[in-house]
Amino acid sequence: MIKRNNYMNRIRPFIGNDLVKVLTGIRRCGKSVMLDLIKEEICASGVSSNQFISINFENMSNAHLCNATALHDEIIHRASKINGKVYLFFDEIQEVDAWEKCINSFRVELDCDIYITGSNAKLLSGELATYLAGRYVEFVIYPFSFSEFIELYNTVYPNTDIHQCFRKYLNIGGMPYLSNLRYDETASRQYLQDLFNSVELKDIVKRNNIRDVDMLERIIAYVTSNIGTTFSATSISKYLKSEGRSASSETVLAYIKACTDAFLFYQVKRNDLQGKKILTVNEKYYVADHGIREAKFASNTKDINLVLENIVYMEILRRGYNVTIGKVGDKEIDFVCEKQGNKLYIQVAYLLASEDTIKREFGVYDRIRDNFPKYVITMDEYDMSRNGIKHRNICDFLLESKWN
Repeated sequence: MIKRNNYMNRIRPFIGNDLVKVLTGIRRCGKSVMLDLIKEEICASGVSSNQFISINFENMSNAHLCNATALHDEIIHRASKINGKVYLFFDEIQEVDAWEKCINSFRVELDCDIYITGSNAKLLSGELATYLAGRYVEFVIYPFSFSEFIELYNTVYPNTDIHQCFRKYLNIGGMPYLSNLRYDETASRQYLQDLFNSVELKDIVKRNNIRDVDMLERIIAYVTSNIGTTFSATSISKYLKSEGRSASSETVLAYIKACTDAFLFYQVKRNDLQGKKILTVNEKYYVADHGIREAKFASNTKDINLVLENIVYMEILRRGYNVTIGKVGDKEIDFVCEKQGNKLYIQVAYLLASEDTIKREFGVYDRIRDNFPKYVITMDEYDMSRNGIKHRNICDFLLESKWN
């Protein structure tokens, strides 16, 4: 089991206190395993596993507990038989009607430590803000980073060359279960297609009562094909019209919002670095796992420049940065990353194969006068750093413990 220390280091300070720990992220990204890792951590501190109560609400045997009253009564009954603090672990809590009231009640009635997971961002909106305002802390869990992928891949195929690992990662992505399939490409593709269908049906269609599934799929196809490309809802509406379908910009935005709520897509806003304001048009979107994109549309190699950008973006999120696209005059910097007062700039390309490409990728920084780190990330293996701008091979960049 991968220890996922990147997450455990953030969660550890909150273990044992009265804040509700909320783990969110796309379906099957490893949230349940994180609960197991947290249990290991708690047991290592001397707590008995007899003090744990764990329920997975996707298990049909727990269907009778999927309303607040039934769950409340069951937990209170079980907790009455436990001596000391009770540790509650609820997996896919969004399946429980009015779960917010239930969780808040446990906080009041029990000496407990609560951990919940969910596959929809709406988990942290609406009534939750009323019942648990200021009483929870959220941790977004992502599919495996390249570093985590290598660690597990090498348990299946020891001593594999890093660049060979990256080619595999490029095609199948970082969903944790793939190790159980020994990273077989045919089996992995089938699994990822089924995972996509599950996300679409359970976390997007069902949760948002979407009736026009064909329209949703066309919008998903458009966004997935255009990751890392600025576009507007109007441009998607025009595309749909050319496909013989009609949808307003409001409908398009609502459907994309449903996809971001399910953690299938992540939205990145544009930031005018000279005017110092966030722009409200033509955002970019990236997919949570590029392996899903390959399984569904089989175009990662063809669109390798976009997929590399997607991989870097997700790594930036894993490391806790806030990310925007930097607009400087008529040029754009792929990622402006900020965390705790520190900033860095990242430009991603496939290869620096010509002098024009080199000028374009490095020249985007000409108007940035500050001294924060500036990177150009490519698949080239020769260092072409210049003028204080750092050039890195993408494998090396993803595996660096710190960027500075």
